[in-house]
Amino acid sequence: MERIYSVNGIELCAETFGDPADAAVLLIHGGSASMLWWPESLCARLASRGRYVIRYDQRDTGRSTTYPVGQPGYSMRDLAADAVGLLDALGIDRAHVVGQSMSGGIALTLGVDHPARVASVTFVSTTTDDDDLPPPSADMPRFDRPDITDREALAEYVVRMTAAEMGPLFDEDATRDLVRRDIARARDFEASLTNHYAMDFDGPVHGGFGDLSMPVLVIHGELDPLLPPAHGEAVHRAVSGSSYVVLPGAGHGLPEACWDAFVDAVVQHSAEEV
Repeated sequence: MERIYSVNGIELCAETFGDPADAAVLLIHGGSASMLWWPESLCARLASRGRYVIRYDQRDTGRSTTYPVGQPGYSMRDLAADAVGLLDALGIDRAHVVGQSMSGGIALTLGVDHPARVASVTFVSTTTDDDDLPPPSADMPRFDRPDITDREALAEYVVRMTAAEMGPLFDEDATRDLVRRDIARARDFEASLTNHYAMDFDGPVHGGFGDLSMPVLVIHGELDPLLPPAHGEAVHRAVSGSSYVVLPGAGHGLPEACWDAFVDAVVQHSAEEV
């Protein structure tokens, strides 16, 4: 069941799955994505393997605190501090952190600036942002944002963007259902679409990828058009001793066809006692 937690002077909505006595896995989704983008059935599958799974709405997504459109009152370091505050609120000393896409930067900041709270890091579909990495595929279409008050048009806009990123394993019906629920529960969906991309993308204070001291796993889609596989390979190279898993047929994200591979990899990676 979802709960609202007071963290760092704001409200975060979170949900947990499994036994609190098990190793905690904190799932942090990417830009504009509420916790619904970690589907309940995926979280339950991971919890059934002996993990205490936490998903949550970051600021400006879902039912968490929102800010005026285009005026986010936070930076990426603040979002990392929110994750630490949520662990505090849940009474969790250390967690296995999974950062998806943009939130790979949050996972990095947690691992470098708050290492005592992080048992391991998993980077999913993310990047080092090195200048020599390839840009998004030239085949990626561009879409004009519709009238924000037209919910059906807005839902189709997000579905079409997601389809372009996810590639051949995209499930249109499941995504449309998810997006409609996401719009319906959001405090301000326009802020969700906008503010993460307007914030200050400040990085860790105490270093970078090479300074991570905990086990690191990198997971990347074989066909990612937004962050082509060279981005995942760059993260893998940047972290000495990291493990690397390629999801066959996957684009940018975690299609249901890859859930078993994802869960197996995260369970194995988080097998160390916390």
